[in-house]
Amino acid sequence: MTDKPLVIDVVDNGGQWTHREWRMLRYLKVDTQIIDNTTPVDDLRELDGLILSGGAARVGLSGELGNCAAFLALDIPILGICAGHQFMARHYGGDARESPEPEFGAMEIELVNGGGTIFSGTSPVQTVWESHNDEVHAVPDGFFCDSQQPFVRRSRHGKRGRDSLRSAISPGGQRFGIRQGNVRKFR
Repeated sequence: MTDKPLVIDVVDNGGQWTHREWRMLRYLKVDTQIIDNTTPVDDLRELDGLILSGGAARVGLSGELGNCAAFLALDIPILGICAGHQFMARHYGGDARESPEPEFGAMEIELVNGGGTIFSGTSPVQTVWESHNDEVHAVPDGFFCDSQQPFVRRSRHGKRGRDSLRSAISPGGQRFGIRQGNVRKFR
């Protein structure tokens, strides 16, 4: 008897990494396909999970992202990456904005309180790849941070820069959000 593969589709919000996310899932033997973000909920197949991909700058801040709000009503785990993450934060009562300083390239993150389920068993300090102009700056009520990026530069007044929230986990464990390279969970 063989186990059935997980079925996780990737919602295309126009991001540059959508095909890479899909390809990685295939590499992991997940039954996956890329679907348009305007796909009606009734047209979705039976899923074990869904990924809301990234998109162009400000797309996650627009308040609308195809049918992503309807997808968030599904009773399945959902991972929001970049714009998907920003959209999820706002959808659940948090907030996202244009980042004061866009971040591109390798970045070090630190897990908070062990990193929660999604980072379980991984290193407490990790190098991730970032490619974004926007950020979640207010976590929805009831969510908690599971990773952050400590800024090392100092302000002109000699004070340490702010810590940038990298990921958060929801109480129910069904919603994750991610800035390119790490994860946030919302719901």
